Amino acid sequence: MSDPQNRTLAAAGAVLVYASLIGFTDNYVRVIAVDGGLWQFHVTRTAMALVLLLVLAVPFGLRLWPRRAGGVLARSTIHGMAMLIYFGALAFLPVAQVAAGLFTAPIFVLLIQRFVYAQPIGAWQALAVAVGFTGAVIVLGPEALKGASLAALLPVLAGALYAMGNIATREWCRDESAETLLGGFFAMLGIFGMIGMAVLAVYPAEVAEGPARFLTRGPVWPTESFLWWTFVQAAGSLLGVGLMIKAYQMAEAAKVSVFEYVILPASAFWTWAIWGETLAWYSWIGMALIALAGVMIARPSRLQSPTASRQ
Repeated sequence: MSDPQNRTLAAAGAVLVYASLIGFTDNYVRVIAVDGGLWQFHVTRTAMALVLLLVLAVPFGLRLWPRRAGGVLARSTIHGMAMLIYFGALAFLPVAQVAAGLFTAPIFVLLIQRFVYAQPIGAWQALAVAVGFTGAVIVLGPEALKGASLAALLPVLAGALYAMGNIATREWCRDESAETLLGGFFAMLGIFGMIGMAVLAVYPAEVAEGPARFLTRGPVWPTESFLWWTFVQAAGSLLGVGLMIKAYQMAEAAKVSVFEYVILPASAFWTWAIWGETLAWYSWIGMALIALAGVMIARPSRLQSPTASRQ
């Protein structure tokens, strides 16, 4: 029997590689936004990801067809909406700040379980919710607190939707394979992208200036830069999620979910290394509080990862 300590270290290593990959690839969404729109990005990324998944299905014996199509469809829809918001926010905000909003998902899981499923929340968990909420408010920054920046609120909305998707994963998709859920998720994002492209093709919107153009741009002829970085996104997502799934197979879920918070400093590092941008001092405090809340929640309740299938 293998050493549990070694397996935990291996899981931590897998999560570190995952965080480094996602932190790097998500920083280039702003490059993708220069030449393409959000909707075309999702259609192109989905096509690339599904081709890669199909190529890997035969040699690795992956099971892609769902056992309960309705549950997978509902879960994919909720997670797809969360990722539409997530990637849209990346055009406006630093990756670490957007990721911090997504990492409020365990807090919303607790609240949904309490008010929808009538499951009690202990004092320790209630304190974790308070700590995490405080961290989220701090990360949002002064502009959001004044009501001046809708973009700053979007990552938390993505976190709330992702919490719903995580609950759906357990309640409706217990018997589904990870690759089935991953394929359904990508397919739904592709459908959302095609709907957006069709609407903007029929009813063209005036392309806004600055980052907002990522949301309002309709279909355009893709540039080499757009195709390359979208491919990097698709490949990085598949590899990163595969490593995350492997980590959850090697070690206890409570431990792995805590390891995941390394994506916050990893994203901040890549933002600094690539663009020379740094986060405000209060953002680091807020991210630390969100990570602390995740540790507090994971220990007693062993909640599912907020991002194990995020990509």
